[in-house]
This record gives sequence, C-alpha cells and structure tokens, in this order.
Amino acid sequence: MVEYDPFSEEVMRDPGPIYKRMRDEAPAYYCEKWDCWALSRFEDIWKASADTKHFTATRGTTSAHLLTKVQPVTPMLNLMDPPEHSKLRSSMRAYFAAPEVAPLEPKIREMARQSLAEARDAGRIDVIGDYSAPIAVTVACTVNGLPVEDGPYLNDLVWRFFARQEGVEGMTEDGLAAFGEMDAYFRKLIAERRKSPGPDSVLQTLLSCEVAGEKLDDAAISSHLAMLIIGGSETFPKTFADIVRRLGEHPEQRAECVADESLLPDAFTEGLRYDMPTQFLCRSVTKEVEFHGKTLTPGQPILFLYPSGNHDEREFDDPERFDIHRKPARILSFGYGAHSCIGINVARLEAKVCLEELLRAAPEYALDLPGVERLVTDFVQGYAKFPVTF
Repeated sequence: MVEYDPFSEEVMRDPGPIYKRMRDEAPAYYCEKWDCWALSRFEDIWKASADTKHFTATRGTTSAHLLTKVQPVTPMLNLMDPPEHSKLRSSMRAYFAAPEVAPLEPKIREMARQSLAEARDAGRIDVIGDYSAPIAVTVACTVNGLPVEDGPYLNDLVWRFFARQEGVEGMTEDGLAAFGEMDAYFRKLIAERRKSPGPDSVLQTLLSCEVAGEKLDDAAISSHLAMLIIGGSETFPKTFADIVRRLGEHPEQRAECVADESLLPDAFTEGLRYDMPTQFLCRSVTKEVEFHGKTLTPGQPILFLYPSGNHDEREFDDPERFDIHRKPARILSFGYGAHSCIGINVARLEAKVCLEELLRAAPEYALDLPGVERLVTDFVQGYAKFPVTF
C-alpha cells in the first residue's frame, strides 16, 4: 500500500513516483498521522478548489496552519471565503490586470539586460539569485506600493520564511521569526502611510478598504501585504529556474523558442505544468463530503496535491513528456476558483521578458548542474541556486 506524508524524506526528495501511486491506488488518501486527506487527481482537485460548500480556507491553507499548527491564522486574502474574500480581492484586482502590469515591461527588460551584461565577463549567471529573484521582488514592491529599495531585505525575509531545517517538520523557528520581522516592517510602513499617503497602489487601497463594514486594521493590512510580497517574490524565481532547466535539457525545443519568441508563453505554461514548485495548498472540511468512496468529515484538513494533478494521465496525454507545443486546456499551477492566483499577469510578463533576454544573450547556454542547490522541503520545492554558463 502506498504511504504518503508531506514531511517524509522520500516525498521531499522526489514526490513524483508516490504521487503516481496515489493517483492509481488511493486518489483520496487518508494520512493518519495528521488526520488529513490528500487529493492527487486533476479533476478532483479542480472541482474541490471551487467548492466553497464543503471546504473553507478560513482555518488555514498551509501545513504550518493545519498540520504542524506552528503558524497562527491571520487575516490574509487567501485565508478568507466569499463573499468577504470576493470583495477584498475585487478592490485589488485592477492593480494586477494585464493593462496595468504592461507598463512594467521596460523596467523588467532593463533589469534583465543589466544582470546579463554584468554576468557576461564571468560567463555564467545564477538565474535565481542574480537574475529572476531581484526582478520579481522589485516588481512585487512596485505593484504593491512598497519602497523598491527595501526589496533585497524583503526578499531575504521571504527566503528565510520558506527555509527548512533537517529534523524539523515544516517551518523553522527562524522562518517564523522572519515572518514576525516582516510584520513589524509592514506595520511601520502602514503607520507612515496613514500619516502621509503614498501613490496609488495596493497598499493605499488596503488603507481605505472595508470588509464586512469595517476598515482593515494594521494587523490585517500587514498580513495581506505579507501574502502578496511572498507570492510575488518567491515562486517565480523557482518556476523560472525549472523552465531554464527543461529548455536546457531539450535543446531542440529551446532552439525553436530562440527562432520564434512567440512560443515562449506556451513554453512557460508547459514549464508551470511540468515543474510546479508549490506541492499543495490546504482547505478544511466544513460539511461531510465523499471522494472515491471515502468520507471526509468536518474539521479535517485536505491537501490539494497540485503537481500530482498536473501529471495526471487522465487529464494529460503522456504527462511525463515536456512539450512546449502541448497547449493544455487547463492546468493547476495558478489554482482554480475564488483563490486562483491574483498575480498571474505579473508572472507571465516576468517570464516573457526574462526568457526573451536570456535566450537572446545566451541562446545555447549550458546547465551548470554541479553548482545547483536544490531545496528539500515539504511545501514549496525548487532550487536555491541554478547557475548556467554562456
């Protein structure tokens, strides 16, 4: 019988084979240790993601909230249910819309070109630390109305937040401390902006927004900003490194992208499907519901195993094949339903520019695999460093 624990060494090292067995043998898997369930098939995750009748996000959406319970639930956008969630999200949606994001392209391109130019003499670049991560946090600060010069500090806090320590299941003490430092930073900034308003931005909108007839207090605004800066600065660099890796492993597909840059959006989508960093997000059962003959009861956490769904043979033809021409009708990498990723347009723009500039500067880059540092983690997998040579 297949055994799954999100904190097991086997799952954190290479979850793919276990996900495959779960899809085939136990698509609704009960993990006794944590009294939780895990869905591994695409269709189950897709439908459950939009099901607010049987599931709630208000009790937490991560293992730190619902399994190890080391992180308290705070008033974040992704920890709210409709209709409050819908109202707050609608107040921020405009800042992440494609027309609003498009003017950021020249700045992103300038940063990308500068990073590549600085790396040219060395003949190598870490596509995370030297390239995509500084761009991602700068864009996240710009969109959310945070001082761009504080981007490196915030980026360090975010990476500390996600760091894992051998022998510790889930978040570390330093990760929790980093989140506390982030909260202190945001509260100070919020106090300053209440006295002296800044330019039109997400932060400025949160200061005037009302939920359930009441304005948001500093704790709530800080929590929302933390979610946005974490989501905006940490996931894209990991995703980008994965795509750089896959294109490097498939030089014929990379050559197609070099010859025709219009293929890059599809390459990004396939990269997201093939190597999704976020291993799961959670909900809590609010009303008894059944999956594959198993009954889930109120109060139990449920894990949506997105990377497993993205490799489900029931949804994708030959899912273990990386193919930039796949054009899937749907993937799980940006979620689905009310909690789908609000920053999808930002991520697509960053990917477009960063891939274009890298392939223009180094169309036949080589992967420096001995220099790669992979993160071994339960929640968001990927790389800490991923160097390529020109």
